[in-house]
Amino acid sequence: MTALEQKDMEEEVLYDFDIDETPSVNEEDEEGGAAVVGEKKKKRRNLVKVLILGGIGVGKTSLMNQYSDGTFNEKYKVTIGADFIVKEVPKDTEHFTLQVWDTVSKKEFQSLGLSFYRGTDCALLVYDVTQPETFKHLESVLEEFLANAIPEDEDNFPYIVIGNKIDKENRLVTKEEAMKWCKKNGNIPYMETSAKDGTNVEEAFMSLVDSMSGTVVE
Repeated sequence: MTALEQKDMEEEVLYDFDIDETPSVNEEDEEGGAAVVGEKKKKRRNLVKVLILGGIGVGKTSLMNQYSDGTFNEKYKVTIGADFIVKEVPKDTEHFTLQVWDTVSKKEFQSLGLSFYRGTDCALLVYDVTQPETFKHLESVLEEFLANAIPEDEDNFPYIVIGNKIDKENRLVTKEEAMKWCKKNGNIPYMETSAKDGTNVEEAFMSLVDSMSGTVVE
């Protein structure tokens, strides 16, 4: 995907706001006691742009696919540029449209530039619990994101660090190490997942939704 194609795809979704119009029912009238249909109430969807960030092979695409439709592909394929899915998430009295972006971290494909990071509302920082170098890479992943996205409130930006592939037996990064890193970097929430069997994948994305609940995202 070229930078121009990515921008066009992003803007097509960014401005596709659906308005849910549902009739409001007034209280019973004094004479007949019948419910009266009143003016329509408009509820605007909250569009939330989510980035999945991390090194090559940590399972970013697999996490996105597992969350999107519950699928997992054993065959590894490098994402060229970026890809995204859209998922509707009703929560209480709100309705969220998640635009989830899967990215590649190879520099030769990083032509997407600032337009890719533009408008990010929250992010998953992913590493592979069986590959310590991907855990060490989180530092540069976070730095690159902050340098390009320039969030208004850097200290309170909603991230979640994800330790992926916990279904594998050859774990080399402990949960304690990861939580220590998260604490050092501003008490970032931490979760462990398996994109293969779905463990905690839904919960991870719902944690992001919870962090956005009550906010107006435009």
